[in-house]
Amino acid sequence: MIFVIKGKRGPNYASLLDSMFADRKALFVDLLGWAVSAHDGRHEMDEFDSDEAVYIIAGNQDGQHCGSLRLLPTSRPYLLQQHFASLCADELPSDTVTYEITRLCLPSRLGAKRRLIVRNQLIAAMVDYALANGIIRLVGVTEAAFRNEVLSMGWLAEPLGPICESSGRKIGAFALHIGADTPKRLSWADIYPVDALSTSKPNRAAGGVR
Repeated sequence: MIFVIKGKRGPNYASLLDSMFADRKALFVDLLGWAVSAHDGRHEMDEFDSDEAVYIIAGNQDGQHCGSLRLLPTSRPYLLQQHFASLCADELPSDTVTYEITRLCLPSRLGAKRRLIVRNQLIAAMVDYALANGIIRLVGVTEAAFRNEVLSMGWLAEPLGPICESSGRKIGAFALHIGADTPKRLSWADIYPVDALSTSKPNRAAGGVR
């Protein structure tokens, strides 16, 4: 089940959010060794986990986190702008129709096959959310190898600058252009479900924005 939650303190989703932040710590801090803060030693949060953040979360029947990503409005300070602006050849967006994708979290306990399924569910829900809310562009920064994968998924996409090294990691920024044809384009790569193209409306997520 997919939930879309705005802000990190939604009272109806306290357990789901708690398990998401715990999984973020386990992945980004414990496993990948990112130099990011571990709030209270159990959760990973940063300055962008605010009331303006939108969390797209895959949860199981018990309401526990199975995967997630975070969207940040570029009309406010965001990760790429504040920490990785040098990756971009041109001026970064700052508007109400561009959001940043951050913190894609797919717990290792799921196994590779399940992580891929959850990743595709999150991407489809993200596109639905963008179409339903007038978002026409998504930007982000990621590892070089994954950026190549993101750019080749079928949507209209482009690199925002060259691959650079940061703290021993090769990373790069990207932009995705979202339009009415994006679900169909992603369906060609089996990312967006084909049976949803004609039967569903944007924003198929089970949990409304909170």
